[in-house]
Amino acid sequence: MKKKAVFLDRDGVINQTIFKMGKPRAPYTLEEFAFCPGVPEAISFLKEQGFILVVVTNQPDVSRGWVTREAVDLVNDYVSQVLSLPDIRSCFHTESDKCECRKPRPGMLMDAASDYGIDLKESFMVGDRISDIEAGRNAGCKTILISEHDTDGASPDHMAPSLLMASSWIVAN
Repeated sequence: MKKKAVFLDRDGVINQTIFKMGKPRAPYTLEEFAFCPGVPEAISFLKEQGFILVVVTNQPDVSRGWVTREAVDLVNDYVSQVLSLPDIRSCFHTESDKCECRKPRPGMLMDAASDYGIDLKESFMVGDRISDIEAGRNAGCKTILISEHDTDGASPDHMAPSLLMASSWIVAN
């Protein structure tokens, strides 16, 4: 029997986004890193409900030379350890690379589904950007947009202001 999963974007869902000169970016150091409110509780709740949790994150600033892969790995390792997550998958490409792993393409989700025996139709993708929602749809998952405002052009199955609020909808659906 295939398993259910929740695929989670990292920046803006698990951790707070950094804003530099009005533009959002990922935290590059542990000093910049902060969990979004309610994330540890949401992760624990979803695990208790039997979901496999996999983080899928675009990290193009590595290819741009703005941050090292080691720095991204350090942040990912911290998230994995604190939240006891089995897997964090990162795409280091930019859009121009046209790789299969960069969201909105579903490569990271499809690979994880193959590795863990995940039923994508019974799984969820949670993100804060249109590309996250499109990746989830492209993989056949139900989608949740984390936003307090509008859908920003995305058409998710559900919208919630936080992962904690989204977790109860996930379990009910």
